[in-house]
Amino acid sequence: MFKNKKLSTRRLLNLNTIEDNHLLGYNHHTIFYYQIAPYNLSVLSEENIHAKIFGMMNIIKNYGELEILVLNNRENYGLNKEFLKHRMSVEETVPIKKLLQKDLEYIDKIQVQTATARSFLIALRFRGEIDRSIQNILSSIEKSFMQHGFVINKLSKEELKTLLAVYFEQNVT
Repeated sequence: MFKNKKLSTRRLLNLNTIEDNHLLGYNHHTIFYYQIAPYNLSVLSEENIHAKIFGMMNIIKNYGELEILVLNNRENYGLNKEFLKHRMSVEETVPIKKLLQKDLEYIDKIQVQTATARSFLIALRFRGEIDRSIQNILSSIEKSFMQHGFVINKLSKEELKTLLAVYFEQNVT
């Protein structure tokens, strides 16, 4: 059932290379990632928010290759909090204990403030070479999102690295 041959992590993840604005898999799939966000959602009426949702649903229906990802955009402070709690339990100096307690409260405050920070991403997966027709599809999708009142940005190489780091950190912890 299991082969003796060990595969690299990159091979297991089907991640051959990270190009300027897309990932290339060993299976010859190319994946483009875009970050999307609605314009001024916090000031829109409920009716306008529903219209944006309906517009997004129509875009998704029109493009079957579209995948949606929602990621937390915050750090995990669990190890920091455990460390501070341990230091507080072994610390004998009262002023130092109070400072450690304040640090712990500050980390809790940061964690609560960033709990709702989310990134909304779409992924488009294509097989084979990137040709003019795929470029046209990408342009059409970008235009559709902008026409429905969304900001859409293709992720750069550095942003793709961050995406992978955030995604796998969240799925491991």
